[in-house]
Amino acid sequence: MKTLIKNASVTLDNEVVEVSVLIDGTQVAAIDPADHTLADLTVDAAGLHLMPGVIDDQVHFREPGLTHKEDLHHASHACAKGGVTSFLEMPNTIPNAITQDLLNDKLAIAGKQSVVNYGFYIGATTSNVDDLRHATRTPGIKIFIGSSTGDLLVDQQAALERIFAETSLPICAHCEDEATVRANAQRFKDSTDVADHSNIRDHQAAYIATKRAIDLAERHEHPFHVLHVSTAAEVDLIASAAELITAEVCPHHLFFNIDDYERLGSLIKMNPSIKTADDNAALWAALESGKITVIATDHAPHTMEEKRKPFPECPSGLPAVENYLALMLDQVNLGRFTLPQLAHWMSAEPARVWNMKNKGRIAEGFDADLVLVDLNQERTILNEEQETKCRWSPWHGETLKGWPVATWVMGQQVFRWHDGGCEFDSNVRGHEIEFSGERRKRLG
Repeated sequence: MKTLIKNASVTLDNEVVEVSVLIDGTQVAAIDPADHTLADLTVDAAGLHLMPGVIDDQVHFREPGLTHKEDLHHASHACAKGGVTSFLEMPNTIPNAITQDLLNDKLAIAGKQSVVNYGFYIGATTSNVDDLRHATRTPGIKIFIGSSTGDLLVDQQAALERIFAETSLPICAHCEDEATVRANAQRFKDSTDVADHSNIRDHQAAYIATKRAIDLAERHEHPFHVLHVSTAAEVDLIASAAELITAEVCPHHLFFNIDDYERLGSLIKMNPSIKTADDNAALWAALESGKITVIATDHAPHTMEEKRKPFPECPSGLPAVENYLALMLDQVNLGRFTLPQLAHWMSAEPARVWNMKNKGRIAEGFDADLVLVDLNQERTILNEEQETKCRWSPWHGETLKGWPVATWVMGQQVFRWHDGGCEFDSNVRGHEIEFSGERRKRLG
């Protein structure tokens, strides 16, 4: 099937150009095709902007094992609504995805359930180096250096050295120093104030673990991605690190800080924790300067009942995948950055970091993963309108200007905003993401 999207302002790498885009099957066939080009479907996108589909490289979609919180059906619909056409999901499901067979099981579930494209990390343990060395059909290895479930905590130096030395896949890590967190937790063991979560998982915990991981990556010359940077001090580490080190930031660490605990309480309890307004400013500056190059969500939903438990029993994590493009489009409208910058952080760069084939750009021969946005549309985030299974957002009640209004996954329109509501084609299925070996470590 051929689809012609006409009259849109199209984000092409470093510029926005008013051109038509022709989709043929699963790929972009032509940019600015001839006027007489025929198509099975023509979409008039006058007044709208066409962007490459968002790639969220850090999500927790909870399937298998924790589907009362989230599942791939609901989460992938939330992605489509939010302009996210591809996701990479973390291994801390039940069971943990620490072998090829368990990884393949998750891929099989996604093939049946997900309306957007998908990939799954393999999780590191202290004893599965052989599994990590031979893993296929995965973007890379996830290490939990602090804050883990099951057997996924890896904070022993010898185990970390083996993983960085003996594997070739790119590595990413949750960086919080477990010893620091435990010592702080003992100091605040009698606290019932959720704001003390940021004193337990403090700046030092993040800094120590990130420094340790960067040292490992540099010594072993291993491509490494720092997940959910939360402090200004980490930015300085990343800025002085080797070129093979990349990093990302999440919306909650950009928009929320410790002053918001009074208003939002346990809804913004996260690992790593929310930090200060100065850290917010440093993270924004790091994006704009290129020290941090990816925006991801760390979408990690829990039920509202779970989140309303008293501190410290309330779990860490919040949903964000269906609203984070709109949060950023609102900032475009405020003049903070441009659409090409946003497309770089949310599409092109995650595709590069994780070696994705034919993704992250609107270009001939690339996959037709596209999102049409209306920069003039104003809508309010409401819990009752969320597609995510947990049905709440920490941004409930916030009105944003700039929203996704249509999403294509591999050339198929999966979502559109029509007559004030969401319409989905739930027959669409995303594709397993293909990965090249360009950023892998060379062994031997």
